[in-house]
Amino acid sequence: MLGVAIWFVPWPASEPDSSDGAGARSGAGGGGGGGGGGGGGRRFLNTGPMPVGVAPVVKGDMLVTLKALGTVTPIATLTVRTQIAGQLKEVAFQEGRLVKAGDFLAQIDPRPYQVALEQAEAQLAKDRAALSNAQRDLEHYNTLVAQNSLARQKRDSQIALVAQSKGTGQSDEAQVNAQKLNLTYARIVSLVTGRIGLRLVDAGNYIQPTDPNGIAIITQLQPISVVFTLTEDGLRRVAERLHGPSKVPVTAYDRAGTTQLAAGVLDAIDNQIDLTTGTVKLRAIFHNEEGALFANQFVNVRILVESLHDVNVVPSAAIQHGADGDFVYVVRPDDTVVARTVRLGARDGQRAMIVSGLETGDNVVVDGADRLHEGTKVAIVASTDDTAAPGAQPPHTPGSGQGGGHGRGQGGGGGRGHREDGSPDRGTPGKAE
Repeated sequence: MLGVAIWFVPWPASEPDSSDGAGARSGAGGGGGGGGGGGGGRRFLNTGPMPVGVAPVVKGDMLVTLKALGTVTPIATLTVRTQIAGQLKEVAFQEGRLVKAGDFLAQIDPRPYQVALEQAEAQLAKDRAALSNAQRDLEHYNTLVAQNSLARQKRDSQIALVAQSKGTGQSDEAQVNAQKLNLTYARIVSLVTGRIGLRLVDAGNYIQPTDPNGIAIITQLQPISVVFTLTEDGLRRVAERLHGPSKVPVTAYDRAGTTQLAAGVLDAIDNQIDLTTGTVKLRAIFHNEEGALFANQFVNVRILVESLHDVNVVPSAAIQHGADGDFVYVVRPDDTVVARTVRLGARDGQRAMIVSGLETGDNVVVDGADRLHEGTKVAIVASTDDTAAPGAQPPHTPGSGQGGGHGRGQGGGGGRGHREDGSPDRGTPGKAE
C-alpha cells in the first residue's frame, strides 16, 4: 500500500534553467510535447495565412497536338557496288563526308576493258569491209540478171549474204558499245546526294558484282523522313487534316522530348492498320538543312492537328485531381480559397485549356495547393507558376515540435524531454483533460 501511495505522488518538474530560457529544451513544444508524443499531446497549429503562388486565367491560343514515337528513315539508302569485276585501283571519297550526285568515288582497273574495246572495234571494221564487198557483188549480180547472164538463184544467195553481213556488223557494234559501257562502269560515281559511310573494302582488292558488302553505303539526309505510328483514334483526326487544303505540320524532338530537332510536314499514311498493335504507320518529310536528323535515330514526334484561338488557359500546375474530377483552387477577394470543378480541354504540357468552370481574370493557385482546403486563408507570395517568393519559409505543420512553449500531454502517458545539453528532462506527468 505504501508503494502504491508513492507511485501516485506527482513527480516534481525540474525547474527551468534561467540561462537556457523557455525554449532551451529540445522537447519544448515537445517536453510536454514529449509526453504528448506518447499519449497524444497537444500540438501547436499555424493559424496564419498559407503562402501560395497564383496565376491568372488568361485568353490565349492552344495548339492541339498528337504525340508519337518515330524512327528517322532515309528516303534513299544506296550500297555502292561495282558492276564489273576487276582490281580496285583507287578509293577517292573521304569517309563520313557529304557527297553529291556525280562525285567520283572509286576506280576499277580499266585496262582489260580497254583491250576488249579495241578488239571489238577491230572485228567491227573487218565485218564492215565484208559487208561492203558483198553489197558490190550484189550490184554486179543484179546487172547480170537483168541481162539474163546469171541465174537468179545466185543473185538471191548474194542478197542473203548481204543481210547476214549487216547482222554481223550490228552485233559487232553492240560489242563495242558493251566495252565502252564497261569502261564507264570502271569509274564509280555517286548517284545521290548524301553522307557516305566508312569504306568496306580497301584499294588493291579484287572486287566483283557478287560481293555481299559493296564498297560503301550512302544515306540521303536532305530531305529525310521520319516513320511513326498512331492509334486508330488519332488517325481519324490526322487524315482529316491531310486531305485538307493545308499541310499538316510535324515536329521532331530528341529522345527526352525537350529539344526540337527539325520541323517538317506529313507526307503519307500507310494503307492498312497493324492488327497486332491497332496502329498505322505514317511518314513525315523534313528538309533537315542543319543535319540534326540521322538515319535510324529515335525521335519524339508531335503532329499539329488543330489550332484553338482565344480560349481560357491556365498553367498545368493549377490542375488538381479529386474523387469528383478535376478542380482548381481560386483565390477570392478576401484572400480565401474556394475549390471549383473545371472541365478541361486540350493540353500542351505547360498549359491546359479550361472549357468551363473559370472566367478570365480568376486567380488560381499553382504552388502550395497541397496544403489548402475550402476557405483557407492565403498570402500570395508569387504571381506566376514557375517562381517562388525569395526566402519564403514554409509554414510549420501541426505537430512538428518546433513551437516555443511547453506542451502539455493530453493522454495518460508521461513523456520525458531532453535539454539541449543532452540531459534527460522528466517533465510533468501526463494529465488527461
